[in-house]
Amino acid sequence: MKIGILTNEYPPHVYGGAGVSVEYLTDELCKLDQGRHTVKVLCFGEQKAQRDNLSVSGVDPALEFHTIDPRHRKFLETLLNDLVMAGELSDVDIVHCHTWYSHLAGMLVKQLLQIPMVLTTHSLEPHRPWKVEQLGTAYHASSWVERTAYQNADGVIAVSRAMRDDVHKLYQVPPERIGIIHNGIDLAQYKPTPDPQVLDRYGIDRQTPYLLFVGRITRQKGIIHLVNAIRAIDAGAQIVLCAGAPDTPEIGKEMKQAVDKARTHTANPIIWIPEMLPKEEIVPLYSQAAVFVCPSVYEPFGIINLEAMACETPVVASQVGGIPEVVIPDQTGLLVPLDPRSEIDVEPANPQRFSADLAEAINRLLRDPQASREMGKRARRRVEEHFSWTSIAVKTLGFYQQTLEHRGRKQ
Repeated sequence: MKIGILTNEYPPHVYGGAGVSVEYLTDELCKLDQGRHTVKVLCFGEQKAQRDNLSVSGVDPALEFHTIDPRHRKFLETLLNDLVMAGELSDVDIVHCHTWYSHLAGMLVKQLLQIPMVLTTHSLEPHRPWKVEQLGTAYHASSWVERTAYQNADGVIAVSRAMRDDVHKLYQVPPERIGIIHNGIDLAQYKPTPDPQVLDRYGIDRQTPYLLFVGRITRQKGIIHLVNAIRAIDAGAQIVLCAGAPDTPEIGKEMKQAVDKARTHTANPIIWIPEMLPKEEIVPLYSQAAVFVCPSVYEPFGIINLEAMACETPVVASQVGGIPEVVIPDQTGLLVPLDPRSEIDVEPANPQRFSADLAEAINRLLRDPQASREMGKRARRRVEEHFSWTSIAVKTLGFYQQTLEHRGRKQ
């Protein structure tokens, strides 16, 4: 099969779960059936690579244009990239798009090449209303692009049962067109890998247990709720926040104010690493943490939890989206109810209660290191049994074949 992959993120420009998914899925697709399938990746950036049956081409058209509202620029640049990708892709049997950033390109390729289009649901714009802060009214345009793509898709891969339900409810995609294929993890890369020197590099005390957050500074990741919980965390712990790439200057400022305030209410050290760290440092940080915390208010799947679990670290996470399909309460970690304001406005109705519940769950694991270690061991076993990228690539290839067969019957 000749497979076209359209994506915003691709190494080295990966900043979220969608980029992680694309990176590992494409590698595994290339390995299936002794490498008989070819994969062409078009992405945003300057990437250029060719190896065996995988080709990667970044697009970065140099075109200056004016926008009345500067917040519209990112959306319009996305459309420009999509036009270039639609013109460059050829000789593929199916096109697979990841996130709304590539959806216009996918819709054009579907018509230009007369091939089926598959979308993977990594997130949905209606559940991320805070993006108005980034895009202004262009958020409504990105939502329109996404909705149009789902209504024209030949097949949709949902990364969790929760996302399958959302796609059907929001965009009326028929259930028979939606397949559930979880994201996965590279078990060889993400494994227990202690390295005390990494702790030393960032001023983390080797002898004191620490809880860890890893993620972008964005409303979706709920980091402000975690920072607000710090005052209620038991004495004798460190808080390590690997948090960078704020969505907007405003949320970056809000994060700084929240951390400054938290430091006045706790004697526990707060180590804030304001950058996205490479895997070589993140894996040792996961491996040596007492608890990993995922306070997301919206999480279609949550690869980040798999990464921690693969490193034998128990997880405290919000009970939202696809997370309950990954983290098993009292077995591999603890889940904290979010109680969102509404189906669309996913922020907690009672933020103070949510922060207090986060702190209570964290304290429970910190107070019982033996139980936490056992949870971590079970977490690794669960990841090994259910979330390997090889099995996910096999399921994805099967979904492509099913979609092609269905389209053939329709024609």
